[in-house]
Amino acid sequence: MQARRTARELALLGMSQLPSTPEKLETQQMEDVVLAAVRTLTTEGQESLETAMAELQRGNDRLLSSQTRAADLHSARTMVSEAIALTQSAINRLSTAVELPELVQLASQEDVYSYAVKILVELNTHREAVDSSLEEAMVDWQLSRLPRIDRDILRIAVTELLYLGVQEQIAVNEAVELAKRYSDQDSYRFINGVLRRVVDHLKTESSTV
Repeated sequence: MQARRTARELALLGMSQLPSTPEKLETQQMEDVVLAAVRTLTTEGQESLETAMAELQRGNDRLLSSQTRAADLHSARTMVSEAIALTQSAINRLSTAVELPELVQLASQEDVYSYAVKILVELNTHREAVDSSLEEAMVDWQLSRLPRIDRDILRIAVTELLYLGVQEQIAVNEAVELAKRYSDQDSYRFINGVLRRVVDHLKTESSTV
């Protein structure tokens, strides 16, 4: 499960490098895209650590200021609150950064790497059919109006459903997890709803054949 989840993250990161309109790409080009996504993960980890260190330093400075430079009790409390907020932000960043080395290590495994490439190849090959399925399932909305990250998460899930034989529940749940990690609360709920309708449409089509 973790290997496939990492592959989906790599595919999602790699999709930003694909052309906006479908065109024939060689497998080697897709492999290069996935390799670039691994490098992005590594860079993200380094940047998270650097930002966390800077926030901890700023928090420490605010604590020191609350003791030596505060004009009154209210100012001191404000500085302490700011220091706590900075420290909490740094802790959150560090928790994310700690996960990244494991992701990068997983990404270098052949099964992870190859599945990420497979997602991108199938998606690029069947982009029009994937988008058509999504458009059909969207109510009073257009795929082109979605934030790119949400659109790409939806495309990965439908590609897995239609062309990679992934079980419906797994494809939907994994898309929701991606949205929670890379998008916001409203987005993951919206994505869940759209994919549920995609699944319903697929069941309806299969029952009428």
